[in-house]
Amino acid sequence: MTDRPTIYTPNIYAGVPLDRAAHLRKDPSWLAGALASSTARVVPVWRTRNLVTGPAEEPRAVLRPGPAAWTDPIFLGLMDDAPVFAADVGDLEQPDEHPELAGLGRFEDLRAVGPLMERGEAALLAYARGIVWWNVRHRHCGVCGSPAASVQAGHSRRCTNPACETQHFPRTDPAVIMLVHDGAGNVLLGRQKAWMPGMHSVLAGFVEPGESLEEAVAREVFEETGVRVTDVRYRSSQPWPFPASIMLGFTARAVNTDLTIDPDELETALWVASDRLRTLTPDDPLRLPRKDSIARRLIEEWLAEG
Repeated sequence: MTDRPTIYTPNIYAGVPLDRAAHLRKDPSWLAGALASSTARVVPVWRTRNLVTGPAEEPRAVLRPGPAAWTDPIFLGLMDDAPVFAADVGDLEQPDEHPELAGLGRFEDLRAVGPLMERGEAALLAYARGIVWWNVRHRHCGVCGSPAASVQAGHSRRCTNPACETQHFPRTDPAVIMLVHDGAGNVLLGRQKAWMPGMHSVLAGFVEPGESLEEAVAREVFEETGVRVTDVRYRSSQPWPFPASIMLGFTARAVNTDLTIDPDELETALWVASDRLRTLTPDDPLRLPRKDSIARRLIEEWLAEG
């Protein structure tokens, strides 16, 4: 069999269309000029919500033009040589009425609007959401509790206690997400109680300290369903800043198919035939995961390859 070349298409929220220009984060004079520049663009984030405009079915990202007017703006990078910053505006009670933001758009949950947006814009908003979230929640040193100041244009925070001065960096939590199949046309789907009625998805879980990604896949599947797996294969990844994860997608083949569900993790789990997934109708009680998720991509790729 001849291996076919793979053309990689980034998942939604990946592929930010800018140069992160990390070397400029440590250049105070350049940053000062960039912040004051008329070419600067600002991505406001209000309490994890992003600013968008346009019709509900086709939202667009808002990049506010002009100098960055908020405290501690975060340098995201260069887009067409123009500096782009993220700004936390969460202290505003009514951001839509603020003079700097009035009339520009509305603040929406990215999980609701992201799947409807142009992919590059969705990725930029996800980047801004994630880095703002980290800065907001790390205003104090995790070592001694003293205030932590923003450095490197928001990509690090340093403890202000002279006896500590610990430097902290943004954290991304690695999570494995895996499509488990039985090698005979059936896929294992699980459901959490909090999800919308009928929705089932592939399994997922966080990687633990001292654990490889493949070990995490096998452990999570067994803990949640009692299924042992082999032939663990990496597929693709997806930034998931809800709030701070990177989803690492895999497939795996089940060694056994009997299910023993952990009720603390799943409400139910079941094996579903590929034929049923290919012919789902609105009347079918089964619902698949969101179209912006890597979970949906894993299912669609498995169906396409089967």
